[in-house]
Amino acid sequence: MATCEHCLLPLDANTAIREEVGGREAFFCCPGCRSIYALLHAQGLAEFYRRRTGWVPGPPELFAADPDALSDCVVEREGEHEATLAISGIRCASCVWVIERYLGRKPGVSLVRVNHATGRAKIRFRPGSAGIAEIASWIRELGYAPHPCETGELEESLRREKRDLLLRFGTAAFLSMQVMTFTTALYAGYFQGIEPKFLAWFQWLSFALTTPVIFYSGYPFLRNTLAGIRNRAPGMDTLVFLGSFSAYAYSAAMLVVGGEVYFDTAGMIITLILLGRYLEAAARSRAKESIGRLVRLAPREARRRMGSGFGGHAPRTETVPVSSLRANDIIEIVPGEKIPADGIVIEGASEADESTLTGEAGPVAKGEGSAVCTGTVNGSGRLVVRVTQTGKETVLSRIVRAVEEAQARKAPVQRHADRVVGWFVPAVIAVAALTLGARLQWGDPPLRAILVAISVLVVACPCALGLATPLAVFIGSNAARAQGILVRGGDVLEAGASVTEVFLDKTGTLTYGRPCLAHVDGFGLAPREVLRLAASLEAPSEHPIAKAIGRGVAPGELLDVSAFKAHAGLGVEGIVGGRRLFLGHAKFLSLNGVPVTGAQEERFREISEARRTAVFLADEKQVLGLLSSVDELRGEAEESVRLLKKEGYRVRMVTGDSGPVASRIGKEAGIDLVQSRVTPVEKAEIIGKARNAGGRVMMIGDGVNDAPALTEARVGMAMGRGTDIALESADAVLMTNDLRLIPRFLSISRKTMRVIRQNLAWAFSYNLVAIPLAVSGNLHPILSAALMAASSLMVVGNSMRLRKA
Repeated sequence: MATCEHCLLPLDANTAIREEVGGREAFFCCPGCRSIYALLHAQGLAEFYRRRTGWVPGPPELFAADPDALSDCVVEREGEHEATLAISGIRCASCVWVIERYLGRKPGVSLVRVNHATGRAKIRFRPGSAGIAEIASWIRELGYAPHPCETGELEESLRREKRDLLLRFGTAAFLSMQVMTFTTALYAGYFQGIEPKFLAWFQWLSFALTTPVIFYSGYPFLRNTLAGIRNRAPGMDTLVFLGSFSAYAYSAAMLVVGGEVYFDTAGMIITLILLGRYLEAAARSRAKESIGRLVRLAPREARRRMGSGFGGHAPRTETVPVSSLRANDIIEIVPGEKIPADGIVIEGASEADESTLTGEAGPVAKGEGSAVCTGTVNGSGRLVVRVTQTGKETVLSRIVRAVEEAQARKAPVQRHADRVVGWFVPAVIAVAALTLGARLQWGDPPLRAILVAISVLVVACPCALGLATPLAVFIGSNAARAQGILVRGGDVLEAGASVTEVFLDKTGTLTYGRPCLAHVDGFGLAPREVLRLAASLEAPSEHPIAKAIGRGVAPGELLDVSAFKAHAGLGVEGIVGGRRLFLGHAKFLSLNGVPVTGAQEERFREISEARRTAVFLADEKQVLGLLSSVDELRGEAEESVRLLKKEGYRVRMVTGDSGPVASRIGKEAGIDLVQSRVTPVEKAEIIGKARNAGGRVMMIGDGVNDAPALTEARVGMAMGRGTDIALESADAVLMTNDLRLIPRFLSISRKTMRVIRQNLAWAFSYNLVAIPLAVSGNLHPILSAALMAASSLMVVGNSMRLRKA
């Protein structure tokens, strides 16, 4: 039995690829192994074969991510680009060696580090000399497959920040405790006397121990202070560094000229501030874990069908990386497995756990034609799915982007706080300088004057002001998402807290949006033919009524349609079978010069009085038929409206449907104010008038026909399980079609704004009290640092209460 020269896979010598290498015959299992073997020898990397130990036989990886999918893994760092990739196919330490050596020789690549245990590679390169596409191709040349990493740069940066803060804080705490020990002896010697040699020894030891605290543990403060000075925008770190360095420099000078030293003050200021920073970072990390959990929902591999099967055998499947999937690929999902891509079920029946995306606890039935989403879990049945969306276009990826966008979009109240922070630091520095000058002028000892000025610098806390809004917004957004509500930013939560009027669409919002065809009337044409023409005309439309009509005709019976055009809120037109047809309301026919007879109008009234939705079918000369459908009220609609009214909101319904149908739905839902027969543009005008009259309006619609109204409203909320239009157009999205989430969203908005106001009130009150106390000389610098850290932690703790909102 022969073995492959490269991958050591056992193979039949009669079917293997043969090639003469170094005067002997070598065997290869595939062209890939032969090419890689030749490449390694040509590059002088043949030592790979002598180095490898514990190699698992097998051919090279064939499936790799599209370079476009890898572009998200690239970040700018120190003037270069850095990519963190997951590399599959790494079998032993020699794989790491050959990847690092081969890529390290390429032009423009300055750093290559591969982790054998995790399969991750960090590659740094100059953007003008190399790109991520070239790097991916070089990795594939060696027989390995690069893929995007499972966790994002955000999580990794937070972990680095926490590790760095913990190390700096630990160093500062350890050394400062030693300094405090010597300081205790110095204080005792001050009152009871101490020999000069021990005094000098303890002071110089304190200096030696404090120096690393100032310049290592306090380096971030120094770096940010210098950057703030260069940019003429000093920040919180400027106050911390000036306070601690002033005490350190003064004490160092006293070592030379003789006098009291305050190295304990310098060290403890840095230590206490770092403790507060570390606890803040830990809180932000916990708050951002939801994004990491969302990202990790997506599986890394999928079962892709290869071919359609033959000879009575089932189609063959193979396990491939998810990043290699493309639209229209056919994948299989077995029971209990995560769904790897968005798609449509084409075979099988099961149920899916979508709670991680929608917040809906119960399983959702899935059958032929059902949509499935990435990251949800298949239940007890096997599903065959045609892929529709992959990578950044899946619902899961869109949700992650929306959550990240929510962090970036500021609430208007935050912009006011940001302006305050902008002038706060220069004002505090000015107050400290004036305090120092005034105390020296009044005859205070220089030491006393300096310590008071240091207290002023350290006790001031713009951090509390800076944290007051963004942390509350982020935690409030996460609380909403956990309940199935996707919020696009802090401005949405602030707007939601001020809403006074709630407008609701009918079809797909108050009703299920799945109308059923009830009856077809023909005027000079057989009802079956009317239905066939109407279904053919509506085939390109996504409207719920169009789908109801389409379900009444087999796909093979449909006629071709051309020149199709949809008129929002009125109807559709197109050419079917050589003649122009119109489908819609009587007003739509009138606009196109088609007369409606008295008998036809009477029949339309009968259908409307029966609380059904009716549409006319006509050609350019006459009405051909009348089709009616019925759509039922959602089960939770009445409860949701009742809760909104109980909270004091004014609830109204606007719809393009007929008056009798709108009245029936409004009455069943408990809505008294109903406006019917309005177009999408008229809906937006109605909402605009309500806003001009002083109302703070929230509009809930399906995110497609209601787009103008959603845009016009102070808050636009879209229904639906994260459809493309909904995720892109609305301020907020209900990930499940549960109307009870509307009052929950408004409640979360109110609670978030309440916490933000409490945070800001605390931050302003603290500074208004603490700074005058420091100016008066009643706060020691160490106590000032402790109070400043406690102030920030108070804001963090108050914001974390929103997790239970």
